[in-house]
Amino acid sequence: MSKETNWQDFSDQLLRYSKPDLWLDLSQMGIPKEIINTEKESIERALLELSNIESGEKVNADEDKDQGGRCVGHYWLRNPDLAPEGLGTSIKRKIAEIKAFSFGIHKGEILAPNKDKFRQLLVIGIGGSALGPQLAIDALTGHDSPMSIHFFDNTDPDGIDRILDNLGENLGSTLSLVISKSGGTKETRNGMLEAQAAYEKAGLNFGSHAIAVTGEESKLDNYAKDNEWIGVFPMEDWVGGRTSITSVVGLLPMALMGIDIDEFLEGAASIDAKTRPPEINNNASLLMALAWHVTGNGRGEKSMVILPYKDRLGLLSKYLQQLVMESLGKEHDRENNIVHQGLTVYGNKGSTDQHAYVQQLRDGLNNFFVTFIEVRETRSKESIEVDPGFTTGDYLEGFLRGTRSALFEADRNSMTISIPFLDAFHLGSLIALYERAVSYYAALININAYHQPGVEAGKKAATQFLELLSKIENHLENHSEEKINSEELSEQIGADPEDCFHALHHLTANRKNINALIGSNPRDDLFTMNKEGPGTG
Repeated sequence: MSKETNWQDFSDQLLRYSKPDLWLDLSQMGIPKEIINTEKESIERALLELSNIESGEKVNADEDKDQGGRCVGHYWLRNPDLAPEGLGTSIKRKIAEIKAFSFGIHKGEILAPNKDKFRQLLVIGIGGSALGPQLAIDALTGHDSPMSIHFFDNTDPDGIDRILDNLGENLGSTLSLVISKSGGTKETRNGMLEAQAAYEKAGLNFGSHAIAVTGEESKLDNYAKDNEWIGVFPMEDWVGGRTSITSVVGLLPMALMGIDIDEFLEGAASIDAKTRPPEINNNASLLMALAWHVTGNGRGEKSMVILPYKDRLGLLSKYLQQLVMESLGKEHDRENNIVHQGLTVYGNKGSTDQHAYVQQLRDGLNNFFVTFIEVRETRSKESIEVDPGFTTGDYLEGFLRGTRSALFEADRNSMTISIPFLDAFHLGSLIALYERAVSYYAALININAYHQPGVEAGKKAATQFLELLSKIENHLENHSEEKINSEELSEQIGADPEDCFHALHHLTANRKNINALIGSNPRDDLFTMNKEGPGTG
């Protein structure tokens, strides 16, 4: 394809919104001009389905099964007037409560027990309960934020220790925010207990430093109230984790960090409005979904590479991994046919990737498409010239354009999303753009984007492993000083020998009274419990 032809395609296909000031360039995605006609039926279905979701159709089949499922209402959060009767008022009230509480923290009206202002924020959550706040806060906060923030977003004890070590003597002025819809998520529960133990070790009352975001009458809700926490903010049961950033899950930590949540919500609402009408050529989210569909042959055959040319958007690919892959990675379609759908997402920030995997993108397997994220204003402060007439921001834009051209020359597909600068409004619009694209794409490929049976399967398997650990420890205790290998143990307790092998080595590494004698083969490894004291490892 000639440069001239591409200029014509670019001019014809560049979609530009005025508010938000967001551009979408699909000229290098190879979308056939006749796609609107050939996919007319699927497009109409996608538009209708998203309209039905916004109207309150119960599409989350995993919850409230006896009631026909649950609504998916994250779109109502930025436009409460769309919500069913009664919910809109509740949404507005919760936003007001978030802003009032955050104001009280910042102004010192709500103090730590030692009468200090809360200056540190510890967020305890996992998945959507952490990724959304992490992305927004990393993108939008600076040195002048009213609080410093830390995250327990895993059940890794070493990671927890690092955060606690960083907090050190500041624990007394640390506000802990625990986020769990059900209150039963083990990773979050573990993080809460670790934090609680750290406060108690420091002679501090955890409840006097803690707030919760959780479902009403959940385990966490009851625990927080029983232990007289500072406050509990109810989480809507019709909001899923991966779309919760515009709910109290994202808004509360954002507000505590000084981010304008009204602007954030307005930005999301502006994209919702732009991508709701049926004018396909002016619907950025639907056009993105069609581009994904065409380039991946409706099967997700090409991965989505996210390349934001902005350090502050370094977490965007991680956030989109959950939003896209958890929503679209499904074994069955809506008629329960086995389809094994999905869309793989990975990425990092530009221009870092020009020194990493762009080499493969340019010359290796053509099994991807790139999404460039451009922030046109590279710096709000004065820039120096690093070469005569050129700044670091000029180089950044040059690397983006250079990589885009190099990929185009090698017949690699790419699209570019451009915003003028990074603020709460445009971050909100960017997130909404992808949320709606995911909904449209799910309709195009006939899968349900709002359930996640695979995640539940993983949780079940983890529980079974914990049960195995207990069984093995009890067996070793009842047969102390006896040496046993994995096969012998598996026969005696009725478990898989490989599972026993991994469980035994985990116990050896983490229980001081269990020994391992490493053999020449995994079958030869011998284990024993020493009741007299620590093992030798």
